[in-house]
Amino acid sequence: MKWFTSLISDAIAPSAPDVSAVKPVAPTLSPPTTRAIALNGKHVDYLLVRKRGRRGVGLRIDGKGMSVMAPLGASISTIEDMITKHESWVVNKLEEWAPRRVIAQSFADGAQLYFLGNTISLRYVAAPVKPRIELDGEQLLIYLKADTIAATDCDAQVSKLVLAWMRKQALPHFAQRAFFFARLHNYVPPRVMLSSALGRWGSCNSKREVRFSWRLIKARSALIDYVVCHELAHLRHMNHSNEFWAEVELMCPEYRTLKVELDKSDHLFRAY
Repeated sequence: MKWFTSLISDAIAPSAPDVSAVKPVAPTLSPPTTRAIALNGKHVDYLLVRKRGRRGVGLRIDGKGMSVMAPLGASISTIEDMITKHESWVVNKLEEWAPRRVIAQSFADGAQLYFLGNTISLRYVAAPVKPRIELDGEQLLIYLKADTIAATDCDAQVSKLVLAWMRKQALPHFAQRAFFFARLHNYVPPRVMLSSALGRWGSCNSKREVRFSWRLIKARSALIDYVVCHELAHLRHMNHSNEFWAEVELMCPEYRTLKVELDKSDHLFRAY
């Protein structure tokens, strides 16, 4: 189930130069760079990603802003001509996404994050123990050694711990809800797995495997249940036909309202 991505790819840039005789072989993907362009009298930043083998210049706008995908050999003028050609579309899309702009997540002591629809606060606890995490009411306690807390890369270490903790909470929750709705509506319970997908909350395949993005654990329970029902319905209808949506509605009568809520709040759950 996709939740974002607007894409244009209709301008063909010049072919990349022949570098077959150059050693070592050039990388297929160059490091992303941040650039800026003036559109409709406004300063617009964009992330430029170059890739060998790509023929066209593509634009993507989502909660993180504008990304531009281009061939390794495309000139900046070619790239920015493409952006300017679609100036009106770009400006409109950026305005649409402005209220849902993804804000980078902080992992400093006292930072707040979402879990099951609630806001919880990170709290560092100095302790001579192996790093661990414990949820205590509205606080997520991070037990770390004092020298780790004082280290300059403490935030990076904490982010890995939090991500692992979130995934650990996510799988049993999703599996339990999938089992509940499957039994309630006479489905054979599917195999439930996690994904790190940024482009969709869940997916289902013909092997009866259902995957949910671990980030969904940040949403409130009713939104999670809607996504679970959506994916279970695909076990009977591998499409988005009227029959499929009728199946979703049977399991989740409020799915229309929940879908709108999820679409409007997804940026809150994609900060990391």
